[in-house]
Amino acid sequence: MILPAPRARARRDNAQAMNEPDADDQPPVLAGPILRCVQPRRIALWLATSRPMRVRVELDLHDGRRSSPRVTLHDMRAGARLHLLLIQLELDEDLPVGSWTGYRVRWADPDADPAAWTDATEPALCYPGHETPGFVFQPRVAALLHGSCRKPHHPGGDGLERADRHLQQCLASPADHAWPSALVLSGDQVYCDDVAGPMLRAIHRLIARLGLPDEALPGVEAGGVARASDLYRDPRCYYRRLSILPRTRGGAAIVDLVFGGVRKPIFTTDNALNHLVTLGEVLAMYLLAWSPAPWQGLDLSPPDRLDARTAARYEDECVAVRGFVAGLGAVRRVLAHLPVAMLFDDHDISDDWNLSREWEDAAYGHPFSRRVIGNALVAYLLYQGWGNRPQAFDDGLLGCVQAALQAPGGPAHEALIERLLEFRDWHYTWPTTPPLMVVDSRTHRWRSETSARRPSGLMDWEALTDLQQALRGHPAVLLVSAAPIFGVKLIETLQRVATFLGRPLMVDAENWMSHPGAASAILNIFRHPQTPRTFVVLSGDVHYSFVYDVELRTRTRLQRPGPHIWQICSSGLRNRFPPRLLAVLDHLNRWLYSPRSPLNRLTRRRHMRVTPRKPQGTPHGRRLLDASGIGLVELDAQGRPTRIRQLTNDGGEVAFVPRDAEARED
Repeated sequence: MILPAPRARARRDNAQAMNEPDADDQPPVLAGPILRCVQPRRIALWLATSRPMRVRVELDLHDGRRSSPRVTLHDMRAGARLHLLLIQLELDEDLPVGSWTGYRVRWADPDADPAAWTDATEPALCYPGHETPGFVFQPRVAALLHGSCRKPHHPGGDGLERADRHLQQCLASPADHAWPSALVLSGDQVYCDDVAGPMLRAIHRLIARLGLPDEALPGVEAGGVARASDLYRDPRCYYRRLSILPRTRGGAAIVDLVFGGVRKPIFTTDNALNHLVTLGEVLAMYLLAWSPAPWQGLDLSPPDRLDARTAARYEDECVAVRGFVAGLGAVRRVLAHLPVAMLFDDHDISDDWNLSREWEDAAYGHPFSRRVIGNALVAYLLYQGWGNRPQAFDDGLLGCVQAALQAPGGPAHEALIERLLEFRDWHYTWPTTPPLMVVDSRTHRWRSETSARRPSGLMDWEALTDLQQALRGHPAVLLVSAAPIFGVKLIETLQRVATFLGRPLMVDAENWMSHPGAASAILNIFRHPQTPRTFVVLSGDVHYSFVYDVELRTRTRLQRPGPHIWQICSSGLRNRFPPRLLAVLDHLNRWLYSPRSPLNRLTRRRHMRVTPRKPQGTPHGRRLLDASGIGLVELDAQGRPTRIRQLTNDGGEVAFVPRDAEARED
């Protein structure tokens, strides 16, 4: 599948390597189908194809009946051989609850015989015993899978592969394993800011293969890179993009006085050597992250002009990328069988995205960095946001997207980016029981009024007010926040120290408690008498997993008891925190902030009782789980978790066990 050539192999000239194969060489379906929002009479499916298509979908119901729902097809042409489709199905009757519903996608060329339909179902897309992909409609959530942070070149398996193995168990033993109602991906589905050399090589091969159009690049300070095609030929294209990315002058913090206010990169990730820049790069990246089909026949021989050290790194990264690609068949299958709820976090766009007012002023004030961010946001809309809540994207907005795809770098492209940077409708709610509410904590930031360098609140006052209104009247809710609302106290303290020293970017100092206004508002929402009494908060972002039972106490005995909150963090799908460092932080956190610690008593927050759960089978005392995988939460009829587990990539299961004796007054 991946064909990295040995170093001694003769390398072809770049122009020859980028030759575009004929359209007939491309499989008709490049990625998908991905099952998105599923409601009693509405289903959304996402598909990437190499040609325009007519589409129809047949549903095989559990009682042997076959249904052909009405199809509304939206086709966004992104290149000569790339079409992104959102298929919306309307049913005349409610989906059956709790039983298997198979579906079959059929396609035909627009000009072909109206009766000539081709079945897009591939055997590898189906589970044993089934002839089609399918799903089990479960409006009452008895179980769900959730995870975040999936970096392709990180070794150690893929949480979505682990989810695929779990679904096979559900089918084999339905009495022992409840079919998940949804797969919640709470951020960093792709890493636009941290790309391995072989992945970037595959991206460029795929751009040529699919005929994605060239793009004019604005405001590039480094000469000779006026268009995307210039970038792909530039010797700095691989592992040297930091010399092309824009830079800005540092401010006047104390640390700057020591280091002299040097010019620093706007894009602050430590691994931005191959940061994606063009719209074509991001569009291709998603396809390679979700499907094995685009990898077929790609030649990943190293680019020219790599020095010995970088060439060795390239070869090492090939090993990790090979392992990633080997599991993509399972990844594609699981995405076809569960309603997938998606949410962006920073790496879907760029590290530290909107972390502070200073970052925003620098990034959006430069035309090149603004384009880089905008391109990632356009791709997020097409690959992730579109299927979360299709009605949020009207024909006017989609028309602007199509105009930008036809002429990247032109006025329509700039107008679309301007519109998306002002777009405030990325959040959404799925009408499950309890409802699944996904909050946008990236574009509604509560900017600091005291210092441009201080981290912004994760949601502003208006967004938090809207959230409170949405929560009214629900007895329980599943709340999805990319970053944990209740995090590890020691790590949050270290982030506050870094912020005080003027270096919030150094430690990703963004958490719900870093901004006093946002912290007070979210805690008041939890305490409000008309908001739910049961909150299950699903988060990721931090590259380790943990579970806290949180009880918010009222100030007087006349008030009713506060809500019960379960903060559940699963991270990452394919990423890990440095193991030794996490062990030290975990140990220090337990020692410094134990229930009887004076430091803990001096730093209490708002009458809060926090009880960490122990990950079963881990070393004595550990509360933070350092194991890549995917989270599994099982709920009772009232929406309260009955069992919380991390399904690890090595095939194990780690349960988080309540330990009431270790409650901490916070």
